[in-house]
Amino acid sequence: MASKVNASHILVKTDLEAGSLLFDIKRGIITFEDAARQKSLCPSGKRGGSLGWFGKGQMVKEFEDVAFTLKKGELSKPIKTQFGWHIIRCDDLK
Repeated sequence: MASKVNASHILVKTDLEAGSLLFDIKRGIITFEDAARQKSLCPSGKRGGSLGWFGKGQMVKEFEDVAFTLKKGELSKPIKTQFGWHIIRCDDLK
């Protein structure tokens, strides 16, 4: 199992908005990066959602649990944390 993940995410307020964005990204209507820049509530949105590298214990549990199960290039289904709803993309693993 990976000890570090390089991930990007999009943070929005509702499950419905996250689901709609995920649908559009998967269909090629918008890129993940453009969706992050336009819609994400997280400051990482300015960087196309990039969070960079992180290890275990650096993110909230719900986020981390999913991020460490994704394969490189894979998108998560919408995940709820105390901050809102996330779509996570695994960019790389170590």
